[in-house]
Amino acid sequence: MKIRNIAALALVLAGCSATPSPQQLDQMAEGMLKASFREQGIAKVERLNQDEAQKVCSSETPPSDAVASAIEAAQLATIQWPADGVYVGDWREGEKLAQNGRGMTWSDPAGAPSGGNCYNCHRITKAEISFGTIGPSLYQYGKLRGVLDVTDPASSAVVKYTWGKLWNSKAYNACSGMPRFGHAGVLTPAQIRDLMALLLDPKSPVNAF
Repeated sequence: MKIRNIAALALVLAGCSATPSPQQLDQMAEGMLKASFREQGIAKVERLNQDEAQKVCSSETPPSDAVASAIEAAQLATIQWPADGVYVGDWREGEKLAQNGRGMTWSDPAGAPSGGNCYNCHRITKAEISFGTIGPSLYQYGKLRGVLDVTDPASSAVVKYTWGKLWNSKAYNACSGMPRFGHAGVLTPAQIRDLMALLLDPKSPVNAF
């Protein structure tokens, strides 16, 4: 249920007869949301603030193709590509990240590393039987896309796309529900390299079986 609908329901329950405008409902809903949020530890109220891409995609009306394309172009410009040209790390560490859903809660110390929680939305390896289906299966991701050698990954368009998607998913789908891991500072570049290895390295359990 969108927060605007929550605000409207609150008015009905309060017995209000006047119908507020959509803008008024949005303002009321935002106020209700912020009033119900209590800062604690590293969880600050700033987390409730939306950037323009999030605001557009939170609307009840999907953005037009032109607006979506503009969002994607703006988000693409924010991607930080590896300065050293190294895109792929250790798939073993990547698998640990994919399994790990911990991080960024009020009880975590500032600067503590977060997990990727990838299995919450994707099937990734054959051995793991507990996974979500919100996102597409990533099993054999590199093999299906022809990435058989990661010694020179920067030369592959698939490798570059995968890095960009992990860094900022909205660069390729304006209203993607996937976390913007690098853009939002959820994962470090080193962690993203390890997830890249999990998805692309021919020796990883994603591609080897």
